[in-house]
Amino acid sequence: MDKSKLLWQLTTVGSLPHTEVGEAWAIIMENAHAIPNWPQLPRRSFLENMYVQFSEKFPGVVLDLENQRIYVDRGKELEPELEALYIAYLENDLEHGAISPDYAQGLATAHQFLSGHPLVAVKGQVTGPVSWGLSVVDQDRRPVLYDEVLAEAIAKHLRLKAAWQEKELRKISPNTIIFVDEPYMAAFGSAFVSLSREQVISLLEEVFSGIKGLKGVHCCANTDWSILLETSIDILNLDAYGYAENLALYPEEVKRFLERGGIIAWGIVPASEEVHRETPESLVARLEEAISLLVKKGVPREAILNSSMITPSCGTGSLSRETAEKVIKMAAEVAKRMQDKYL
Repeated sequence: MDKSKLLWQLTTVGSLPHTEVGEAWAIIMENAHAIPNWPQLPRRSFLENMYVQFSEKFPGVVLDLENQRIYVDRGKELEPELEALYIAYLENDLEHGAISPDYAQGLATAHQFLSGHPLVAVKGQVTGPVSWGLSVVDQDRRPVLYDEVLAEAIAKHLRLKAAWQEKELRKISPNTIIFVDEPYMAAFGSAFVSLSREQVISLLEEVFSGIKGLKGVHCCANTDWSILLETSIDILNLDAYGYAENLALYPEEVKRFLERGGIIAWGIVPASEEVHRETPESLVARLEEAISLLVKKGVPREAILNSSMITPSCGTGSLSRETAEKVIKMAAEVAKRMQDKYL
């Protein structure tokens, strides 16, 4: 894919607060029509929770719908389900990673709402192995990522989910982008997360290995950005509204990332009530400041300007509809202004 077509385009992060899929698609297509992503709708159903959504067929998974709880019962005989997962992985049987319509109405209806539209690309997303493995616990409330056997299974499971999803999206557009969403990377290095740098990279690369098109990582908080920049990602999506100065602590890593063709997707529009205190002008100015932070550290300005996209800082599923739609519309306006200025 010609990455220059992505320059200063808008795509969104994932979740919306809508319960009707048609209404969610309408706000996406009105504003992010060049690179739309299928909407996750956690208020429509617990099955669309970002951890539940990609849980189908994971060995030992239990959904307690009444109490809206997901966990893995390690007391069950997991061997047959683990064997089925590994056979599917080894045979690249993507149907094992299929996502049912009840779990992702936005994905199930993507062809219906996108067919016939001139698209630069179509975007999907999958919850990352670190976040999935730390959020989903076993029957004793221990994160399943700390079980060595299950940790490996998580990455292979999510690889199949990402690959199956990409296969479906390629029926709509040959150009696909899959983001791996890793909010829990914010906890890396803390006393609460005992994972090594090598483990994180290995888990992520396993998922990335199933993605043929462009692949990105979304992290909506601060983290050790050098880890994500060291992986094979094509797009780094960060909350630039809140954490641009933290990315500027890694100028050499950013420079190498851009030199190899990487793209920064600037989440400059706050996916929160803060959006009501901002204007397109104030956010463009904030973005220019974020870019300047890297330039002052030696990252070439032209390299940044020729390798940038716009997103909201995070998904909007927890917001009111009014605020969520304002976030998306504001992001579209910021993207347009940056296009007018630099294209």
